[in-house]
Amino acid sequence: MLSKVWGSKSTVSAHGLWSFPREQAQLKTSVKEEDTEEWQKNATFEGLERVGGVDLSYVEGNQPQACASLVVLSYPDLQVLYEDCRVVDVRAPYVPGFLAVREGPVLVEAVQRLLEQEPSLSPQVLLVDGNGVLHYRGFGVACHLGVLTGLPCVGVAKNLLHVDGLAKDELHKEQIRDLQMGGDTFPLMGASGRVLGMALRSCDKSTKPIYVSVGHRMSLESAVRLVQSCCRHRIPEPIRQADIRSREYLRKHPPSPAGTAHPGPERRDEGTEPKH
Repeated sequence: MLSKVWGSKSTVSAHGLWSFPREQAQLKTSVKEEDTEEWQKNATFEGLERVGGVDLSYVEGNQPQACASLVVLSYPDLQVLYEDCRVVDVRAPYVPGFLAVREGPVLVEAVQRLLEQEPSLSPQVLLVDGNGVLHYRGFGVACHLGVLTGLPCVGVAKNLLHVDGLAKDELHKEQIRDLQMGGDTFPLMGASGRVLGMALRSCDKSTKPIYVSVGHRMSLESAVRLVQSCCRHRIPEPIRQADIRSREYLRKHPPSPAGTAHPGPERRDEGTEPKH
């Protein structure tokens, strides 16, 4: 699938930010919000053996550079089978709703390298640090990565995106307080009446929810069950390991000529506030 759409990847970085919604609209027509794999259709995900996670850590004082990380973990025991970390140029500025412009190309390239170099370790699903259909135009970075790679993808965000009437208001805070244990959820229903994702208390020891949304080729119900099953901490282990390893790579391999390099304060969530 990836080779058929690979040309689209290069156009993403070439387009200006404000022409990008046209490409999003075109790619959005390919999104599938239902289960497409046999392993997704049983309670224990029998047949699922490899879960991928992607993340970027930014270099403080050197905004065009970041460490892109792709990991593949075994399932269900969540041991790292594969990792790819490398410093990349990130040319597009951060603009809410356009995370795929900034991060999509380098993440697709990481998947491409894996498919070419270690095809036996190809993930059966990718967990993405960002949103899927929970997005201003219904097509976040998890959708973008899913369509361009052809892989089932799930968006996992740490902050709520204020879209379609969703907000961190008193009702939302009360719903969070009602999440009593790991696995508890509530739907993120927009003013349009559509359920855009699910707030999930991912484990007992974390009281802050994460926000799960469909990226591609997976239903919301299956996506939430998968994410929760991958959580030893608040963040699902594939994304957590990608983040840990990208930060460690930058510590050991600081880019030049940036000087001392380490992950900067910018976040990848397309949340309610600009990156800071």
